[in-house]
Amino acid sequence: MGGPEIDIPLVLRPCTSSILELSSGVRWSDVGKLDCTIARTLAVIGDRWTLLVLRDAFLGTRRFVVFQASLGVTRHRLADRLAKLVKHGVLRRERYRDHPPRFEYRLTEKGLDLYAVVVSIAGWGDRHMAGKDGPPVERVHRACGHVATLRLTCEHCGAPVTARDMRARPGRAHHMEAT
Repeated sequence: MGGPEIDIPLVLRPCTSSILELSSGVRWSDVGKLDCTIARTLAVIGDRWTLLVLRDAFLGTRRFVVFQASLGVTRHRLADRLAKLVKHGVLRRERYRDHPPRFEYRLTEKGLDLYAVVVSIAGWGDRHMAGKDGPPVERVHRACGHVATLRLTCEHCGAPVTARDMRARPGRAHHMEAT
C-alpha cells in the first residue's frame, strides 16, 4: 500500500486521517486536515520561508520591505507567507501610513505562542549547525541579562523533561477506530 507497516497499539489508531497515512497518498495541501495537531500546525508554519518570517518577526521586523531585505525572498512569496500568517491569526496587519497605504505585521497572542517553537529550532541549530565560532545570535533574558536557553519542564512538578521522560497517550479529542 504506501509505506512500511508500523505497529501501533489499537488505542492510538485514529478513525480519521492520520499522519501515518502521509505515505499512503495524502497530499501536502491536505496535511492540515489530518487528526494530528503537529500536521495542522505544519499546514500553517511548516515551510522554510514562513519559519524565517517568524524568526524575523520575533527579532522585531514589522515592515514588508525589511522582511524582504532580510530574507532575500521574492515579493510574491513573502506576500503569500505574510497573508497566510494573517489569515491564521499568527500576525495582524496594521496600517502605519495612509498615503500611500502601508502596513506593518505584528505578532498576535497566537503568534507569540510560537516563540518556544522558533527558539527550539534555533537551539537545535545552535547545538548542531553553528560554525566553529558558535551561534550567530544569543537570546538574553531581559530580567537578569544572562544568555538563556529554552528548557522543557513539567508544569506540575517543575522537573526538566526530554523525549526519554515522556510518553504519548490518547487525548480527549482522540477518535477511536470503529471495530
